[in-house]
Amino acid sequence: MINFKQLHHFWSVARAGGVVRASERSGLAPQTLSGQIATLEASLGVTLFRRQGRRLVLTETGEMVLSYAEEIFRLGTELETALSSRATGRALPFRVGVADVVPKAIAWVLLAPSLSLPEPIRIVCREDKLDRLLGDLAIHKLDVVLADSPLPPQMDVRGYSHKLAESSVSLFATEALAQTLKGEFPGCLHEAPLLLPGPDAAVRTPMLHWLEDRRIRPRIVGEFDDSALMTAFGEAGAGIFLAPSLLAEQICRQHSVRRIGEAPEVVEAFYAISVERRLTHPAIRAVSRAR
Repeated sequence: MINFKQLHHFWSVARAGGVVRASERSGLAPQTLSGQIATLEASLGVTLFRRQGRRLVLTETGEMVLSYAEEIFRLGTELETALSSRATGRALPFRVGVADVVPKAIAWVLLAPSLSLPEPIRIVCREDKLDRLLGDLAIHKLDVVLADSPLPPQMDVRGYSHKLAESSVSLFATEALAQTLKGEFPGCLHEAPLLLPGPDAAVRTPMLHWLEDRRIRPRIVGEFDDSALMTAFGEAGAGIFLAPSLLAEQICRQHSVRRIGEAPEVVEAFYAISVERRLTHPAIRAVSRAR
């Protein structure tokens, strides 16, 4: 059976980047830390570190053990927080990062199940670029990140992507703008003013390919990193804009626009990205179960 005290010493050294630095942070002698790690390696029958000049670097096995250790000790911290919140009657914090390309209404639909839990939950939402949110997720400043794509493979972040929902894309316009369009959908989009999501949005490239395949060339009059800002411009009549079809009724009602057509081949998916393989935070589990 794994000695969790020794595992914690290994985790501390790996995170600190060396025995001396971990010793300074923990107050334990370097010899004590080295001895504990050597005992752990002997009991597991593996090598966790190798020397590279004067530095200690993780072996491939060490990298794997570290990923498990991070999850184990993160769960321990989360358990303490949950028990403390329950004992004091305080709401359990649920820290969510929302990528700025995710429509606000979609974020609400995905997160709403967490508000129906028997234990009180306090949602703390932060909106930003996906890469910055993933950086905060990696150091446990966030519990989960909502995004329109899985964890990018080039990101140096250990994480897992859980698909929550997917939807085709529809296009919307004000009544006044819709009246100026010529012909049937989708041909009416040719040379019509179009608002597009920015280059970070996963749906942008499939939408452009969909238009190109049909030889439709709209006039792109605006590009927006923030989906809410794109919708605001669309509501003002600046151009046709796109949004998930599952929000069509809500968008038409709230923004006084009409749906002019649907692109069923263009599918937008939404993910919860977490640092854990198995979801343990009760709010994240509620969000995942509702998909």
